[in-house]
Amino acid sequence: MARATLNSFVEVQEALCNPNLRQNLYEDSDILMKDVLLTLHGEKHRRRRQSELKLFTRSITNDYENIIFSEFLNQMVSRAIEARDFDLVEFGYLATIQLTSDFAGVDREAKDEDTKKLIGIVKKFSEGATIAHSNRKKKAVRQNLKIAKDSFLKFLKPSWRRRKQLVEEFKKGRVKEEELPKDVLTVLLKNQTSLKLNDGDIEREVCFYLQAGSHSTANSLVHAANEILNWSTDTAVLARNPTLMQKCVHESLRLHPASPVAARKVIEPTLIGGRLFDIGDELELDLASANKDISIFGRDSNVFNPMRDIKHEKSQLFGLTFGAGVHLCAGRDLDGGIRNSNKQGSSIPQFGIITQILKSLFENGMKVHPEKISKKETQTSRDHWECFPVKIG
Repeated sequence: MARATLNSFVEVQEALCNPNLRQNLYEDSDILMKDVLLTLHGEKHRRRRQSELKLFTRSITNDYENIIFSEFLNQMVSRAIEARDFDLVEFGYLATIQLTSDFAGVDREAKDEDTKKLIGIVKKFSEGATIAHSNRKKKAVRQNLKIAKDSFLKFLKPSWRRRKQLVEEFKKGRVKEEELPKDVLTVLLKNQTSLKLNDGDIEREVCFYLQAGSHSTANSLVHAANEILNWSTDTAVLARNPTLMQKCVHESLRLHPASPVAARKVIEPTLIGGRLFDIGDELELDLASANKDISIFGRDSNVFNPMRDIKHEKSQLFGLTFGAGVHLCAGRDLDGGIRNSNKQGSSIPQFGIITQILKSLFENGMKVHPEKISKKETQTSRDHWECFPVKIG
């Protein structure tokens, strides 16, 4: 068995799209990640993804971003203006927990206490999912993950009961399909028999969706805010140009991928970049380096420059941050929006929720807090923010 690291854009992209490689980063995170969409391979993955991707059509994500999320965001920004100063990391979690709860299928009461408990659970989920990059002892992380998962089931059970009853009524012809909730939990309950899922499979999938969207999106929001505040001399003017704002977000996503690396194991002999890899070989895909490949992104590839010219027809400004191939992030359009969506026949452009959040905050004068200091997390090798104090209004 050999180990190799791939760090060029072309090789990493080729590996991500290669069906002879399977996920190999989440072996120690089985409490949460066993047999979820991200770790499944082959036919089981294809069938699960085929069922769940119906929730992420562009019409659904566009309506969610511009109608449901827009209304919720306005309420959040109004509260932020009243507070005058706040932590953008916390704001990001509060904003994205709404999004991920809706798509995962977790009903929540509008109580601040319950929301904070759920965010605390999601943070433990995220640490458990990324245990490979944790600076803490794996045993302690796994124990906290188990406790968090047990606590989450108290949130999940009422949502499960409601959806199971609706699905049963649907199968009896008493409820129309369009009346069913549009979320992962409903899809899996509806297809539990055909997908051969046990209750544990469904629990882990809902947990995975909840943490995958919330943690990475909140962190990406803060990275983008930091890059823009360091780059722009007038964020209020920038906020009036959502197309440029979206480019800023995409550029930040390129520089700060949620996962700096991916890992794959070879299950069939395969060629990548002209090199032959055998069964059992382990590959580390250096996404952070691939996203700064000067042959694709230019000689200033390590610098924030949303106006850069991409020198590769198969790349976008956010690089490989959302992955590629069959494991391409299902929430890409929700987070990052659709490039030039206002030129593609859509009456309502889809800029992505990160752009929408920053646009709204910058319109209302968000700036770095003049007295409080931002901090990065120290218990992970990933580039995560612990706090990012700002002022607004």
